[in-house]
This record gives sequence, C-alpha cells and structure tokens, in this order.
Amino acid sequence: MTNYNILTDPFGFSRLTKDTIGFDDIFKRLASFSETLPKISTYPPYNIRKTGENTYVIEVAVAGFGKQDIELTLENKILTVKGQITGDDASNDYIFKGIANRAFTRAFTLADTVKVQNAELLNGMLKVWLERFISEDKKPQKIDIKT
Repeated sequence: MTNYNILTDPFGFSRLTKDTIGFDDIFKRLASFSETLPKISTYPPYNIRKTGENTYVIEVAVAGFGKQDIELTLENKILTVKGQITGDDASNDYIFKGIANRAFTRAFTLADTVKVQNAELLNGMLKVWLERFISEDKKPQKIDIKT
C-alpha cells in the first residue's frame, strides 16, 4: 500500500504521477484549485448540467438582477460571472427583504476543448450553454500493425 498524507495530498496526486507523463501542469492547477475550496462562496447558487454527450449548461440563480447588472467574461479559459445591482435600494422601505441582490463574482474553469455557445437570462436564471469539441487528432484511432 502506498504511503501518502491525505492532508498534504488530498487528491492522491503522488500516486498518479508515477505512471503519467506530461500532466505536471494539470496536477499543479488541481492542487492550487484545492487550496481555494474553503474560500469559495455559495452565493449565488448554481447548477452544472450535462445536457448531451458533449453539451453542458451552467445555471446561475440571479433573482433581482437584470441583463444590465450581469457581466459575463471568458479569459484564459476562466468563465467569470459578475453581478452588481446598479440602482439604489436605499429609498425603498422594506418590511422584509429576503432576496439577496448583493454583488457577486463566480468563476468556472473550462477545459481547452470547451467553448461557450451562448447565454440567456430568463425568469431569474442565467443559463450559459457550453459545448465540448474534440479535434480529429484527439479522437480514438486504430493503428495498423505492419508485418
């Protein structure tokens, strides 16, 4: 049985690296991602659904936010959703305010093969449609054996 410390290597990367070549950057990215896990906010809530063999949708609950209050950017394979209400609420006299419309930033890391197809805001739900493309050189190939 391999000896490793679950606290310093939570994903068991030390066990994986002995049989892999060229994945060093991926392991470093996953390790740095795991360091940020406790800091991740739970607001706003979101879903990630697989809608087909190579299609996905990210659903972010953004009740109270309009199209003008949401910014969606893609940079270096990081899809970032930012929300900030631009109007002033101070003049409204709420008896109870249960809808949180505080500013937020939510980031999603996309694989190199995933592309953003489109986004829509409908009934308080932001939906971002994604598709995974597999290039011909990445698809399985049959290799002929010569005699």
